[in-house]
Amino acid sequence: MTFDTVLIANRGAIATRIIRTCKRLGLRSVAVYSEADAGSLHVSAADAAVCIGAGPAAQSYLNVEAILAAARATGAGAIHPGYGFLAENAEFAERCAAAGIAFIGPTPDNIRTFGLKHSARALAEAHGLPLAPGTGLLTGEDEAAAAAARIGYPVILKATAGGGGIGMRICESEAAVREGLAAVVRQGEASFGDAGVFLERYVPRARHLEVQIFGDGQGRVMALGERDCSLQRRNQKVVEEAPAPCLSADKRGELIAAAVRLGEAAGYLSAGTVEFLYDAAREDFFFLEMNTRLQVEHGVTEEVMGIDLVEWMIRGAAGDFAMLDAPAPTAKGHAVQVRLYAEDPGQDYRPTTGTLVNVAFPDNIRAETWVMAGSEVSAFYDPMLAKLITRGDTRADAIAAMQAALGASRVDGIETNLRWLREVVRAPGFTSGAVSTRMLDTVAYARRAVQVIAGGTATSVQDWPGRLGLWDVGVPPSGPMDDRSFRLGNLILGNPEGTAGLEVTASGPTLLFEAPACVCLTGADFGATLDGVPVERGQPLVIAAGQTLAMGRASGGGMRGYILFAGGLDVVPYLGSAATFALGQFGGHAARALVAGDVLHLGAGAVGEGIAAALPMLGREWEVRVLYGPHGAPDFFTDGDIAAFLAAEWQVHYNSNRTGVRLVGPKPEWARRDGGEAGLHPSNIHDNPYAIGAVDFTGDMPIILGPDGPSLGGFVCPFTVIAADRWMIGQLAPDDKVRFVPVAMSDTANRRPIADLSPILAELPASATRPRTVYRQQGDRNILVEYGDIVLDIELRIRIHALMQALEAMNLPGVIDITPGIRSLQLHFDGAVLDQPRALAALMRCEEAMGDLADFEAPSRIVHLPLSWRDPAIEETIAKYIGTVRDDAPWCPDNIEFIRRVNGLPDAKAVEDLIFDASYLVLGLGDVYLGAPVATPVDPRHRLVTTKYNPARTWTPPNVVGIGGAYMCIYGMEGPGGYQLFGRTIQVWNTHRQTDAFTGGKPWLLRFFDQIRFFPVSADELTDWRRDFPHGRRSIHVEETTFRLAEYRAFLVDNADSIANFEAQRGAAFAAERAAWEASGEFDRVSELLGADSGAGDAADIVVPEGADLIEAPFGGSVWKLLVGPGDTVAEGDVIAVIEAMKMECPFESPVSGTVEAVYIAESQSLHPGAPMLALRKGS
Repeated sequence: MTFDTVLIANRGAIATRIIRTCKRLGLRSVAVYSEADAGSLHVSAADAAVCIGAGPAAQSYLNVEAILAAARATGAGAIHPGYGFLAENAEFAERCAAAGIAFIGPTPDNIRTFGLKHSARALAEAHGLPLAPGTGLLTGEDEAAAAAARIGYPVILKATAGGGGIGMRICESEAAVREGLAAVVRQGEASFGDAGVFLERYVPRARHLEVQIFGDGQGRVMALGERDCSLQRRNQKVVEEAPAPCLSADKRGELIAAAVRLGEAAGYLSAGTVEFLYDAAREDFFFLEMNTRLQVEHGVTEEVMGIDLVEWMIRGAAGDFAMLDAPAPTAKGHAVQVRLYAEDPGQDYRPTTGTLVNVAFPDNIRAETWVMAGSEVSAFYDPMLAKLITRGDTRADAIAAMQAALGASRVDGIETNLRWLREVVRAPGFTSGAVSTRMLDTVAYARRAVQVIAGGTATSVQDWPGRLGLWDVGVPPSGPMDDRSFRLGNLILGNPEGTAGLEVTASGPTLLFEAPACVCLTGADFGATLDGVPVERGQPLVIAAGQTLAMGRASGGGMRGYILFAGGLDVVPYLGSAATFALGQFGGHAARALVAGDVLHLGAGAVGEGIAAALPMLGREWEVRVLYGPHGAPDFFTDGDIAAFLAAEWQVHYNSNRTGVRLVGPKPEWARRDGGEAGLHPSNIHDNPYAIGAVDFTGDMPIILGPDGPSLGGFVCPFTVIAADRWMIGQLAPDDKVRFVPVAMSDTANRRPIADLSPILAELPASATRPRTVYRQQGDRNILVEYGDIVLDIELRIRIHALMQALEAMNLPGVIDITPGIRSLQLHFDGAVLDQPRALAALMRCEEAMGDLADFEAPSRIVHLPLSWRDPAIEETIAKYIGTVRDDAPWCPDNIEFIRRVNGLPDAKAVEDLIFDASYLVLGLGDVYLGAPVATPVDPRHRLVTTKYNPARTWTPPNVVGIGGAYMCIYGMEGPGGYQLFGRTIQVWNTHRQTDAFTGGKPWLLRFFDQIRFFPVSADELTDWRRDFPHGRRSIHVEETTFRLAEYRAFLVDNADSIANFEAQRGAAFAAERAAWEASGEFDRVSELLGADSGAGDAADIVVPEGADLIEAPFGGSVWKLLVGPGDTVAEGDVIAVIEAMKMECPFESPVSGTVEAVYIAESQSLHPGAPMLALRKGS
């Protein structure tokens, strides 16, 4: 071989295909890619990859200079152009030769000769190939019309430089010819830079046959069989096969001889395809064109001929044509290929774009693709996602294999033609072999689906009980927030428990049913109508194909409704559940809430006999039963605080969501002055596991944690909602009133005096071999175990780890998950299998058996991560907080300065040095979701202490790094947050891709007792890291080691004096900061901010200009951006404001086109649902 490195100047499936052969031949492969293709499989598969420009092809895959520069930079001795883009560009082939780089393909002369259809026809005619009656290049309409009349209708106009079905128009009349000529001229000029057009006879039920040839450029040409590519839609091939069915041996021989004759006449080099139009009725064939490149469908030829055409092309480019010395191979068996496109057959095959959340093909077929789960399908390129190829001994075998393969394949996230292809390969016109270019017109496609006309505020797919068993790594269960209404709907329909359905929040969707269905509506009343006729909730509702179900805004009490479907929805599970976790961007349909244009496919689950059931009554005033604990008086709250909490009528805050319901009410007095090492506020504790339904005091304001809430956190929780009442959390609407009713575990039906209740279930005193152990009640499905005093002590975390291992080894039936905190562990159990007394007894047995842990050791990897200090993402985050939450916080505008001040360090450089010197021991995962580590330096002299933002940020970018309390955390995903930020690093969660860092089917990077060490990189370097690391193109350094308690104890003894000095300095600075807060009224200021409830005025107070309509806020939140003003003209769907709500930025779109007459809101203003936003006069 005259070269050892091949650059592939292409993308997609052909790039991965070429790379596969390069690897087999021992050649180094180089991928080029656009910014839009950074996540493509071809980039990861290659030995090297070079970004050559932005998404548009003109700036990347057609950028000759960038491609040649990449070849020079990587030492590529050859370039394979694939198909499309520059594959048939003679100038590019010449530029490669001029640069001393082998062009793996035909000669520039070959490309030019066959690149223009009229010159190709002339050469074919000169060498006896039959031509369809046609013309040369046309000069105008009159000539075209006269030629069409002579040839006879129908005719087809073709752009001479066209290809791939582009630049063609079928004409049935003179008028169509005259009109179509100008259109094809324009298309040819725009797409190919050539306005030449010719005309030829059109055979309505023709077949498209082609012969694969390979030449040495010296006159030797070998034919490698023929293919049938007749199944086309809009001149684009969909199904191809080899050999061609229903073709006589004589006719096959004539086709092949004609193709070889043409190749020999041209002195053809490398792989090429001679295409023919075959009229089966007359058994005539006509030359169409010659493609001077590798064809998309080359794989079926390879399968039946037993060759590798890419290998032949590479060898030929290196001057090796020994393959032509042997007899031509003969076809054995039959092969079929289908093209999987990103298009929606139910919407006239319109292209689709978006993120793929699932891609699965059978292992026993040849699947050539560039996509995987997580791939982003852009609008820049052709819509082909994959080519699927099956082979059999006979045509029937190959078709049966393809039918099975398509049935076993899945692609989720966007609409594709997969379901339609299943119908195509079963169509009699295909299975019989009587194929034609018009056959696909006869394939009916009626999907069992629901089209989303409008998505509503936050409509999502959920199932019950959601995503369990991953609480310890920060994955919430999600699932229906009102599980009672959800489960009743499935019961009424006869669905199995937990069948997936839709959750509707605040305002509902509009759904067009494309197939018959039976649904049940439960939860809040959204004024649902079917084709405009009101329908009842709580009853099976039969819907005919073509009917529209519309849901308005929730009214009469309650916040969420549910749409359950008999048979469920066809939604692929992620981590064991179909539930949507929108913040984490996984689960459900397309990993997000529904939007207009989505398509939901109906499931085919078993449906039994439904059971009539009454729906719960919903109102605006609620009594919710709670169990005392895990935290109470006198440790954290005063007795008066607990009494006030239970006596209060709490108001639901507008900024409530699936993570939690925020409440407005009395401020606690608190039993502590602060949280010590955990933070300045008395609500702060060392991170402990939470329970769904826990009433969590994040500062002075409580939040009832919802099913999308965090698994770990550093705040106290005095009460937990019992499992039987958790459904109510999902129905709490802004301004609702809530009272909490204390009950006992032994009697949850009746209120109990708080004096008779305790948050503590049991306690073991400290001994010589173990710390004090407290077992705290956390609702009726969780027990929280706490060790020792409320301090940061790694020895306590070691004991937690040992307890977790002991519980896992016990394998106790009914245990759902075991989640460790800093000095605590939560046991979550199924109350129907394991009750609280038995769970408590098991925990205490484990504790008694553990004894002394002096010999404890655990695997501890040292994980080196890049860190961009003061990354621009931090500046953006803080600026947004100042603009939308508060501008007078002690930590603003510089978090690093705040860290310096509160720790008594001399300057910012001292903060930076400590962080880069530290080795952070991972004590918990999921502190802010998705494997996000809560970690503390092994060396106490590196431990910086801060307090968290209060109020918290509503937005934090993923993978920024900060300190809260005594802990470092890397944010696993975009979302709210409160840590003081100092830098940004790479991803610690990889939703879809396994790499050398993300292994074992686990999307999280880190493990308990890993040690994180940061090394500095610039912001630009981090950008490259963040682009490449999730795709496995960059690797981090990981050292395997062991953390031993004995060694750690010895280290503390040896450095006791310097540790004490550091802690004293830090403690003095912390105390000074707290005193400054008290003097400035900071604690009261926070309470005022959290309790602020003023929104826009009531609609009754607004005077709407005559003839204008009042536009109201569909949900509560804060106005982050206002994008219109009086006098502005807006179109329907234009974003007129961005409302920060539910801890997300929600674009608010204009419901109609018109002119803004008045604006009643301002940026940073809070909004209640239904608050007036603006007056809009509809356009005529």
